[in-house]
Formats: sequence, structure tokens, C-alpha cells
Amino acid sequence: MSYIKTTILLAAMTALFMAIGGILGGQTGIIIAFVIALGMNFFTYWRSDKMVLNMHNAVQVDRSSAPEYYDIVEQLAINADLPMPAVYVIHTDQPNAFATGRNPENAAVAATTGLLDILSKEEVAGVMAHEFAHIKNRDTLIMTITATFAGAISMLANFGMFFGSSREGGPGTIARIAMMILAPLAATIVQMAVSRTREYEADRVGSQICQRPLWLASALYKISDAAGRTPFREADENPAAAHMFIINPLSGAKMDNFFSTHPATENRIVELEKLAEQWGQLESTNQGEFLTSQQGADLKNENPQFENPQFENPWDQSQTSKKDGFGGPWK
Repeated sequence: MSYIKTTILLAAMTALFMAIGGILGGQTGIIIAFVIALGMNFFTYWRSDKMVLNMHNAVQVDRSSAPEYYDIVEQLAINADLPMPAVYVIHTDQPNAFATGRNPENAAVAATTGLLDILSKEEVAGVMAHEFAHIKNRDTLIMTITATFAGAISMLANFGMFFGSSREGGPGTIARIAMMILAPLAATIVQMAVSRTREYEADRVGSQICQRPLWLASALYKISDAAGRTPFREADENPAAAHMFIINPLSGAKMDNFFSTHPATENRIVELEKLAEQWGQLESTNQGEFLTSQQGADLKNENPQFENPQFENPWDQSQTSKKDGFGGPWK
């Protein structure tokens, strides 16, 4: 199904791109737009993940430079039965994270320093488990393709507005203004269709990976509030990639969220609490220990209600520092 969805998405974005080319340049514009779209399809599949990481100034880290963060990602990869992704940090105060890559074998996860500073290690595990869910569900390719094409469509529409077309019968000023508004809007609608339902599914699958829905619920509560008060310059400069983040990164700029690509955080928390209630965890502490994949599998077989189990934590709590009441060990 992931390949079918990707094919449909590529076809829809290519058609929209060609339609704009036709408006701007007639039959010649359609041909040029088609050639450009073919090149973009090829580039997007092979290189768009690097482009997204570069546009947000992500820096790759390893165990020596970010040991606690790297260990969390490594344990989650084992739990999810996925290859170890490349691990990145984005130096910005806004707490956020995303995953990218064309498949699980070529995936990357990125977290901001703001997120690593304010969350406990359990909450970071919940967030990164959500990102692993996107990798496991192969959402990352679709989301990256959408970001690339949405950005290109907006650029092409704006190009048409400012430079127009000198051909006879070409679009007038009103038509170009309409295209400048409607083309990015159409791309945004596609982003919304792709992203909103996938976020709920990633929350559910991510909860299965880390075995603690309330870890992610607690993280979402914290980072949603902080993101709304903290600008993220690189994200504001590249709004087409906003849907890739776990929380809307544009909210810090007080932008209109009527067409937000993310479901309401409150609704996501409610769904996670329902899941925790089904697992018998809602009335228990959300600071239960992190489960390995085998421990989680054994527990499911023995007791599907997860009666507040306690297992060995793979991260040394003695290394955890405190900042503003939160346990972020990555400073």
C-alpha cells in the first residue's frame, strides 16, 4: 500500500506542477514542467532526505557526542526491529523532532536541542518512538516527497505572479494572482491529507514500540506549549516541510493555523490516554521503565493489560541533569 500511495502522490503532485506550467507557458510550459517534474521525482526519491536535513541545519551525532540520545534511538531501533537510522540534532530552542528517508534502510531521525533540554529521557523515548513509527510505516518517503513538491509548486506559482507570461492568450494579472493563491493551497490540502491521519497512526504504533503511551502524551503536552512560544527560523523559511515535524514548527511565528497539517495536540493526547487505559496504565505512573522488544513481547503474551510493569532502565539515571524541573541529560 505504501508504494501505491507514493505513486498516487507523485502523480497528483506532477499533474499539479504540469498544470501550473501549462497556465504559465501553454503546451511548451507543460512539456518543460513535465521534464522538471521527472527530475524532481528522481531527486526526491534519492536525495530529498539530505535536502530536508540540510535546510534545517541538522548536525549528525554519534554515541561519543550525544551518548544518552544515541542510546535511546539505538534501543528503539531494536524494539521496532528496524535498522539503526542516522541520528541528527538541530540547534534551536524550539522543542521538535522529525524523521526522514526513502526507506528504513536509509532513514534518519532528528531532534532539536530544545526538545532534548526540556524532556525527560522517557519522554524523549516516546517522541522518538513516534518517529520510528513513521519509518516503520514508510511515511517518511511520502512526507518528504510532499514537502519537496509543495515547496516547488509554491515557488513556481510565485514565479508566475512576478514574471507572468508574454505569450498571446497567457494568464492575466488576476489569473496569476489566483494561481499564486490556489496552487500552494492545493499543495497544502495534499499535505493535510497525507499528514493528519498518519500522525494518529504514528502515535499508536510509537506507543507500541516504547510500550508507554503516556510518555508521548506527556511529551506532546510539554512541547506543544513550548513550541507555540518559540520561533524556529529554519522552519519558518521552509514552511513546506512543516508537516514532517511531530509538532507544527510554524506556530512559534504566530501564523494562521487554519490549514494546519497537524491534528490538534489535545486530540492526540486524548487518544493516547485511551490507549493507556486499554493497557491498564492510565492510573499508574508514566515513569515506568522502558521495555526492550523481547520484554514487551513477553509481557503481551502474559498480560495484555500491562499492569504497571517495572523493567531495568537502559539509561543511567545518575547521569540525568535537571533544568527548570525537567530531566534533560543532553546539555
